Amino acid sequence: MDPEQLIRRAAPVQPEAPYVAPRTFDEFPIDSLVKKALRQRGFKTPTEIQERTIDAAIAGSDLLGIANTGTGKTAAFLIPILERLIHSPQHFDSLILVPTRELALQVYDEFVALTPGMRLFAQKFIGGTSVNEDIRRMKQRPHVIIGTPGRVADLINRGALPMNKIEVLVLDEFDRMLDMGFVHEVERMAAQMTNRKQNLLFSATIDNGLKEIIGRLLEDPITVKVSSGQSSSDTIDQDIVRIGNADDKIETLVTMLQHEDFSRVIVFAETKHRVSKLCRDLKKMGVAVDEIHGDKTQRARQIALDKFKKGNIQVLCATDVAARGIDVQDISHVINYEVPRTYDSYVHRIGRTGRAGKRGKALTFVG
Repeated sequence: MDPEQLIRRAAPVQPEAPYVAPRTFDEFPIDSLVKKALRQRGFKTPTEIQERTIDAAIAGSDLLGIANTGTGKTAAFLIPILERLIHSPQHFDSLILVPTRELALQVYDEFVALTPGMRLFAQKFIGGTSVNEDIRRMKQRPHVIIGTPGRVADLINRGALPMNKIEVLVLDEFDRMLDMGFVHEVERMAAQMTNRKQNLLFSATIDNGLKEIIGRLLEDPITVKVSSGQSSSDTIDQDIVRIGNADDKIETLVTMLQHEDFSRVIVFAETKHRVSKLCRDLKKMGVAVDEIHGDKTQRARQIALDKFKKGNIQVLCATDVAARGIDVQDISHVINYEVPRTYDSYVHRIGRTGRAGKRGKALTFVG
């Protein structure tokens, strides 16, 4: 790979004027029970993504919403689903797929908060829980299923989820699903939904790779852009670090890590052996570090990731096997300890930083 490809300045982030909604939720064409629940939550006026998508979603249109995390997307797709179910309740009506456990729990909690007295029920299905317990809960025939692609696919394969009944498919934070390697699973699920009538897809970014996949999932969608839709690499300062002598690499890395702004760092190496050696060397030099790679058990990988999320370690060393599965906020730097083998690998690695409109930094060591 040409090292010059790895040098790029982040695009400037333009400040946005605060959004002023033209109407309140009481003026929306939605059921009084939904309005009451929104008032009880303290929601009087919609966010921009809610204002511009709810009517179209209620009307049954396919929808592509481009919006960052924290813009109110969850209510933007839950309100139309609730409106549909209040007037025509049916079990296994809607499937909401999200990339992470944390987001699945957030969507489930929002559903519960919006449905008091409605006799509508959802179930959440995420990794790290009992599959047999999930199968038991599926027998309760929820109206809405919320889950991560891996666990939902497991339930489908075990015959616990009747895909031919699902009429509405929601894909939230679709760009992160692509990052984490879930897209082919999602496409397989969509193909099994033979009675699917509507697709609602939300993503913070929309690059050429996503456009092709979205074209296969959505039919003549209404597109609403609230954020710029820039790819994650547009918010990342990318540069190379030239190393004259291979022995200087570890010294250079440790010197960098001593700077205060290197607060939460992922260092990628090409092989499991190199990751483990790098982790050992950094520990000897006093760096708080752990490692993730294919030889580690799922439990060991989760423990390392939890320590990284909580700030108990400064550095996480990883192979590409972890590049698509690391979901940690506020990663300050991604460092490639050597030039990645492919540009696609490079893009997915650096996508761990510069999220949710924040700037990130990616550095690649070049011999």
